Amino acid sequence: MSWGGTSFVARGAAVGLLALAALAAPTTGNADERPLFIALGETVKAPIGWVEFCVEYDPECNTKSSQPRDVVLTAQAWKDLERVNLYVNSHVKPMTDLEHWGVVERWNYPEDGYGDCEDYVLQKRRLLLQAGWPREALLITVVRDKRGDGHAVLTVKSDKGEYILDNQSDQILLWSDTGYRFVKRQAQSDPNVWIALGEPHPAPATASSR
Repeated sequence: MSWGGTSFVARGAAVGLLALAALAAPTTGNADERPLFIALGETVKAPIGWVEFCVEYDPECNTKSSQPRDVVLTAQAWKDLERVNLYVNSHVKPMTDLEHWGVVERWNYPEDGYGDCEDYVLQKRRLLLQAGWPREALLITVVRDKRGDGHAVLTVKSDKGEYILDNQSDQILLWSDTGYRFVKRQAQSDPNVWIALGEPHPAPATASSR
């Protein structure tokens, strides 16, 4: 898989060194202040965008239930995550579904180079799956961002915690360091089953283009 030229590699080098150092360093402070894994709640309705996506991309959603799997977050795996996150963030330009498709909500791959937050997430998930990452560890997640707007990110569930790939930042953060309120995400055993996260709150109807 090609990730672009030398300019892309150079852009990621500094961020990569800092992130690897942070990954290798032991967690400091009270563990309760920086939880590695989010609390799971009850089963909830899947976002309508995912339901409609599965109509268009049925083979990708027509999957069997499987055992949950976390990835072992080695230094090489971390580099792969950074490479995918930077590549997609650099090559997709933000555009709302209304501007792009003429509808309020549509989840799709950003084949033409434009998309909103869910499209970034779908593309990152697809690239990681193509690279051999387990589907069970790549979970589309709905959050409220720091402004309270609906937003979608990709949660990577690892042995070192749950890390977030986000189109609003090239930096990959532990979920509890993002400042987001986590609403719901795919179940590890079945991507068509969605689970509430943290304290029960009403889920946002849609996510913003950011």
